[in-house]
Amino acid sequence: MNVYDVLKERGFIEAVTDEDGVRGYLEAPGAHCYIGFDPTARSLHIGSLVPIMSLVHMQRAGHHPIALVGGGTGLIGDPSGKTEMRKVLSREEIEANAHGLRAQLASYLEFNEGRALLLNNAQWLSALNYIDFLRDIGRHFSVNRMLAAESYRMRLETGLNFVEFNYMLLQAYDFLQLYRDYRCALQMGGNDQWGNIVAGVDLIRRVEGAAVYGMVFPLLTTATGEKMGKTAKGTVWLDAELTAPYEYYQYWINTDDRDVERFLALFTFLPMDEVRRYGRLKGADLRAAKEVLALEATTITHGSQSARRAQEAARGAFGGGQGSLEAIPTTLMPRTVFRKGVAAFELFCETALCSSRGDARRLIEHGGAYVNGERLNAFDEVITEAHLMDNALTLRAGKKRYHRVIVQDKD
Repeated sequence: MNVYDVLKERGFIEAVTDEDGVRGYLEAPGAHCYIGFDPTARSLHIGSLVPIMSLVHMQRAGHHPIALVGGGTGLIGDPSGKTEMRKVLSREEIEANAHGLRAQLASYLEFNEGRALLLNNAQWLSALNYIDFLRDIGRHFSVNRMLAAESYRMRLETGLNFVEFNYMLLQAYDFLQLYRDYRCALQMGGNDQWGNIVAGVDLIRRVEGAAVYGMVFPLLTTATGEKMGKTAKGTVWLDAELTAPYEYYQYWINTDDRDVERFLALFTFLPMDEVRRYGRLKGADLRAAKEVLALEATTITHGSQSARRAQEAARGAFGGGQGSLEAIPTTLMPRTVFRKGVAAFELFCETALCSSRGDARRLIEHGGAYVNGERLNAFDEVITEAHLMDNALTLRAGKKRYHRVIVQDKD
């Protein structure tokens, strides 16, 4: 099956520049395709999973994906999808973030023996001569057409600076460079990248006289209209140090019933007939499908061992005590804290189950806070050694957010 049809069936594709051309390009194994990832943070997040999974599907089909880390474009900042200018990062911050992204992408794609390429556009962008760039590349761009692009048009009211205005040219130049070096003829990205991708397609046509293609993915929101990867605690990162595998697993297990089939298609490699079978489940039976989604998605990002531990922890927390709680986020605290006693609202704030003391007070006053399964009745209830069970406490905020406190005898 042509990987284009695989991606289309699984819900990845929103638009392409030339459907017949893309399908033909991907007909035989060995095609090169690329996606850019600007290093604006030390880790990618769940919102980056659709592009990452598309590259993995390409590799599984025998093609050669290119993951392009934007060490050069990251210094400029992509205005696409933003109502204001991105924070300008230093070269040192960009390089540190780029290093983290390279390691992270290697957990999804196999880069050995040329099966995939991991490149940094700083290699060619940093060496550009500005006058030569304007003469050779800039002359092919129409300012009128650039201003008509959605990414620029939406910024005209709030302000678009000249540095950001250059971003489209630089991304188009990336495509040209990859075409020249690897005959890469397909760029993919989120739907906010459509204008940038089309600019690259047009540049290569003008400069090289070649036909290349673009493909964009839909901007994913949940059934409730929320942006993918946002929770009460903030962004869900792919880095285990920023979002623990247990919390990552919990994000997927808490998927809205209406999203289960769609997310199984996008974020797992299960055959589509199996995905559709899970999608037909209703009510309590749908819990099994959510467990499959959570286990598969966590395995892909964090490995099978971490995924199994997260599953056991979830079953221990929600399944009547069956399973290990070890993977639940944990805070170590000295015993002296509980000898003296600590107010419940302070404890919930200290463990980051609540964002502030005020938030913790409101949670407790509304009956949403528990210690060892017992609901707290007062925000300032004192938690002491008497509450400890095997030198530990289990805290719960609402129905689904757990945290363990383990007491250390060393003060």
